[in-house]
Amino acid sequence: SFLRSPKGFPKLKNDTFLRAARGEQTEHTPVWCMRQAGRYLPEFRETRAAQDFFATCRSPKLCCELTLQPLRRYPLDAAIIFSDILVVPQALGMEVVMVPGKGPTFTEPLKEVEDLLKLQQKVDVTAELGYVFQAITLTRHSLEGKVPLIGFSGAPWTLMSYMIEGGGSTTMAKAKSWLYRHPEASHRLLRLLADVIIDYLVGQVAAGAQALQLFESHAGHLGPQLFQDFALPYIQDIARAVKSKLKEEGLPLVPMIIFAKDAHYALRDLGHAGYEVVGLDWTIRPQEARAQIGKDVTLQGNLDPCALYAPKEKIGELVKKMLESFGTQRYIANLGHGLYPDMNPEHVGAFVEAVHAHSRHINKH
Repeated sequence: SFLRSPKGFPKLKNDTFLRAARGEQTEHTPVWCMRQAGRYLPEFRETRAAQDFFATCRSPKLCCELTLQPLRRYPLDAAIIFSDILVVPQALGMEVVMVPGKGPTFTEPLKEVEDLLKLQQKVDVTAELGYVFQAITLTRHSLEGKVPLIGFSGAPWTLMSYMIEGGGSTTMAKAKSWLYRHPEASHRLLRLLADVIIDYLVGQVAAGAQALQLFESHAGHLGPQLFQDFALPYIQDIARAVKSKLKEEGLPLVPMIIFAKDAHYALRDLGHAGYEVVGLDWTIRPQEARAQIGKDVTLQGNLDPCALYAPKEKIGELVKKMLESFGTQRYIANLGHGLYPDMNPEHVGAFVEAVHAHSRHINKH
């Protein structure tokens, strides 16, 4: 029986990632990769082969296996639970299917304001998303304390944009038109999403997650004003509410990471939004990010994922430069977005090893 109790977890052996997130001194810069459990690994493709994507997400055993795969290959400093941000719209009653070659697709996207009435207004996250909690608990036991386990959720605007567009989009024009035409309804939807996300993140910590990342993947479609009005207030509220609920429930206050892709216009606000860590995409200069975000928040990022197509020596040089720009402390190395399916696993290994080797060397000298 894989239904393990979210208690009596093995002792954590490598807490470098958590220490860096909290701003404590580390011997080496910790590193993990967005989409480290993914299709670039042949063993991932093998495990996933026979399964529908969302059926995989609903199997704690498979999620655990997929989460652990990259850690068997690389000395990563953190694991991130295998799941998907679209499980939240599913919990609200929307149907999402994974269409090969197209990606996630909503069978009935939100078209009119009236469609909001079709959504579950009160979501019991344990009933709807308990399978993610089970996956976290199983994985936390199975990690045997090797590294910390990160839980995550999509942020309200990013989820709203998928729910209205019905899938990916280059412009997000349908979703953005709601912000301009239906601001009140947009806020109603964003508030509903935020409330579910808060409970979902707290539930992940109760299940064993040791850090949380909020993905505002579609921030780049908003400008400063729309972000200020429709994204930032919910990002701030999620951090505040999650922390106060964790306290109330006597759960650990885990570090929280905000990753708002292409939101270079909002770095200062994100630095004050209540998160211990701000994740950066590859379009941002490290020194500028540090200047805007300040010294009291840890930065995470931001190597261009496509740098992993470079020869291994070149990857080492790019990593060294990145570490020199960010500094080795109050810093978590990562890519500026996720790994792509056609990347060479050996190049991922070169990235991870370069972070450890160069950061140790810089710290010594």
